[in-house]
Amino acid sequence: MRRRDFLGFGLAAAFPFAWTRGAHAQERYPSRPIRLVIPSVPAGVHDVIGRLWAERIKPILGTIVIDNRGGGGGSIGANDVAHAQPDGYSILLGSTSSHVLVPAAMARPLYDPVKDFAAVSVFAFSSTSVVINPSLPVRSLQELIAYAKANPGKLSYGAAGVGSITHMAGEFFKQRAGGLDIVMVPYKGIGQGVADLISGQIPMFSANATAQILELHRAGRVRILAVNSADRIKAAPDIPTSIESGLSGMVAQTTFGIFAPAGTPPAIVARLNEVTQQAMADEAFQKELLRVGFEPVLGVGGEKAADVFKNELVRWTPIIKASGVKPE
Repeated sequence: MRRRDFLGFGLAAAFPFAWTRGAHAQERYPSRPIRLVIPSVPAGVHDVIGRLWAERIKPILGTIVIDNRGGGGGSIGANDVAHAQPDGYSILLGSTSSHVLVPAAMARPLYDPVKDFAAVSVFAFSSTSVVINPSLPVRSLQELIAYAKANPGKLSYGAAGVGSITHMAGEFFKQRAGGLDIVMVPYKGIGQGVADLISGQIPMFSANATAQILELHRAGRVRILAVNSADRIKAAPDIPTSIESGLSGMVAQTTFGIFAPAGTPPAIVARLNEVTQQAMADEAFQKELLRVGFEPVLGVGGEKAADVFKNELVRWTPIIKASGVKPE
């Protein structure tokens, strides 16, 4: 059942935009609530960051209606927006899942991640990480690789969802490390998986380096060996990257952005990007994103935002094909 939730009832910003529809007069945007489709269930990673964005935007644009549409690795919600009226009143919290992994894995995608959307902004990302139970006798990524090679088929790792970024990060890690024989254990969500990791039911977990995982690491209940990002993350600069640990090109992160349907008037796309960049320039908002485990991204809108996802689609497609993974 669709879950809707209203975020605020602030006055819409008085920002006039005009476009031509025959002899129609100028229209003001927005003149009614904007629907933000979050392609996940409530309380997930996408839901958390989508609501943070909406809370920051509502004082400028007015009422934002949150529409959670989970399923299909984000494809259900993305497909909804791809075929919505291109008037700026249905927008999407898109991500690496909806715009890269699912389209690359599906034989017949429900939508074209490039042609069916107008990219508004990229505003944050969350890196995946290699996490182990402290009882595993390794203290670095290279030691883990050596252990896995000496014990083929004896290790397993958990990930939240078949075809998810955490699953693909685990498979990519196995590829980059020389074809490790480690079994993937799928979980419906991160909660039970992390609980099993802490209890020792599974020795490894592929997880986004969220605030929850970082807190468990600092408390010594789990051990993060490396983060899968190009650079060390600001929230945990003491943790090395997988690249530093010897795995070149080992970058696996969820990038988040705002998308509108293709054909949305450029002035509306520009306005949505403008208010997003205004929010991102607020240091308090940056700190809030960092606090909950997201890395802020500033100044990436329009074509730059579209290029980020196009490049990721090119990079991930052969990795996904080689793994044989299909989304749920």
